Amino acid sequence: MSVDQATVRRVAHLSRIAVTEEEVVHLQSELNAILAFVEQLGEVDTTGVEPMTSVIPMTLPLRADVVNDGGDAARVLANAPASEDGFFAVPKVVE
Repeated sequence: MSVDQATVRRVAHLSRIAVTEEEVVHLQSELNAILAFVEQLGEVDTTGVEPMTSVIPMTLPLRADVVNDGGDAARVLANAPASEDGFFAVPKVVE
């Protein structure tokens, strides 16, 4: 796969990166080198290799899944733009 200069300009536009005309040629060769490397990775035999989410085995710490009342309703409601009788007050959206 090869990237042309129009594609480089489009990627730069989508990435919101200002690219001068002089940089387009350089970026074109850089992107083509990256894509060539990715194509080489496709040739690697990965049969029998399990997919990984990390390079080292990791387990995420889990907390107990317990239901609680949130602890302190007054502190929670202090963050609300409006409250009424201990509940969040929201504007009516259905007539």
